[in-house]
Amino acid sequence: MKTLVIYDSWYDNTAEIARAIGRGLAGRVDVVKVRAATNLDIRGYDLMIVGSPTHGGLPTPLIQEFLDSLVAPDALSHTRVAAFDTRVAMRWVKLFGFAANRIAEQLEAKGGEPTVAPEGFYARGKAGPLRAGEVERAAHWAQTVAQTINRLEKV
Repeated sequence: MKTLVIYDSWYDNTAEIARAIGRGLAGRVDVVKVRAATNLDIRGYDLMIVGSPTHGGLPTPLIQEFLDSLVAPDALSHTRVAAFDTRVAMRWVKLFGFAANRIAEQLEAKGGEPTVAPEGFYARGKAGPLRAGEVERAAHWAQTVAQTINRLEKV
């Protein structure tokens, strides 16, 4: 399986999660910061995972620009997709929602085939660090994504 993990990161927390996701997957995996993704040919990837820190319930402007640059409605046809974010656990943050849900909706709107529910990984505060165990959980989540794809392909 050929996988592309695209992320943006302000405090390196999301980058750390993206790298852990990349390590949790087998096959060819390209982990790329969003600025470098604008020049990539995304065709030919079997799986695209996109992640961002949550800021006001939204992904970063660079992730949003990347998603907007995908030509709808079939830019991601025949591509499995998944989304993740980094977030803080504060009650008021839930009022705005989380970036991963919005990323997943946009990936699906561009023709991507959803694989698993969007996932959030927790930082201790806005600038981090990540909570203990989140890096390991990210690698495990990536393995779950791959296992889900394998089950779907056997059906």
